[in-house]
Amino acid sequence: MDGLILEYRDPLFGIIVFFTLIFIISFLTYSFSLYKENRAREDYRKLLKRFEIGKLKEEDYVHLYKTYNLPFDSIILLASTFLHKGHYNKAISVYLTLLEHVTDRVKKEELLELLGTTYFRSGFMQRSKEIFLKILKFSPRNVKALNYLLIINEKLKDYQSAKDIIESLEEVGSDISKERIYINTLSIINDPIESFEKKSEKLYMIFKENPEVQRVIVQFYLQFNKKFFWEHVEEFDFKNLIDLMWYLNFDDIDFDKVAQIKLLNELYNAKGYLKTIRHSDDFVFDILIALNAHEHKIPATIDFEFICSSCKQIHPIFDTRCPHCHSIMTLKTKYNLVKSLNETNQSLQ
Repeated sequence: MDGLILEYRDPLFGIIVFFTLIFIISFLTYSFSLYKENRAREDYRKLLKRFEIGKLKEEDYVHLYKTYNLPFDSIILLASTFLHKGHYNKAISVYLTLLEHVTDRVKKEELLELLGTTYFRSGFMQRSKEIFLKILKFSPRNVKALNYLLIINEKLKDYQSAKDIIESLEEVGSDISKERIYINTLSIINDPIESFEKKSEKLYMIFKENPEVQRVIVQFYLQFNKKFFWEHVEEFDFKNLIDLMWYLNFDDIDFDKVAQIKLLNELYNAKGYLKTIRHSDDFVFDILIALNAHEHKIPATIDFEFICSSCKQIHPIFDTRCPHCHSIMTLKTKYNLVKSLNETNQSLQ
């Protein structure tokens, strides 16, 4: 019996038992962790498969963020696929869901910016305005939020608020001279009390000092005070107004004034309203004049497009702000010769 006790108390035996227990525990821990990892990978693959076929739900993004510690930037990148596909409501749902779980201030501000811009792109101006105002409460020098608020107030025709934002942008060092002129011009045009005559005079004074806003002012004149427009027609630069003049109704044109302006004279000869010249220095106008003189009327007209001098994006419709980069008065008018749609429609009847 004493021999057995001594054998049991042998230090070597104890060491063997200790390492055996460590091995068993390590093996069980490894096996369990491997099992959990395999389950997690399988779950993750299911999520990815759902994502590939466009069925990833809003709560899945939070699941990826919290359970799998997927980086925040990666989550935002995945959510941006909704924006590329035009699914703004889904993108908004993702951002709103993530906002409930993100605590980091920087990430929260980034999510609010994404939410505000998505509301803006989807046309929910008032909601977008509320989001950007919320950002300014804890980040009053956020230039992106201020710029979006300026545009939103402009679209909502809240020009006093737009002017307040301009003051804030000026305080943070932004160059807002063009924005100030532009908003002042719009506030005069949309003044519900001033008469058209008084507006015309005020706009003329702005134009004389700031010709870069001439298109906005000319559009007002052509709509509300054509007489004033033709009285001052020699003062305008028509290179970027050709589409406005091309689509002007025949009865609204003062052809005596047109005869004194070379570009307009060539334009209305090209359109067929006049037959006073045989050639034009402009290639497109020259072709149209020749076609108009042809014995058999050949259907042709001008198609317009507008190229932003800032971001170089091309747009089919003119806007005072570039729809892509939001720059003011940067769209330049370009035109090409095309087959007349009227003739095409007639051939299909």
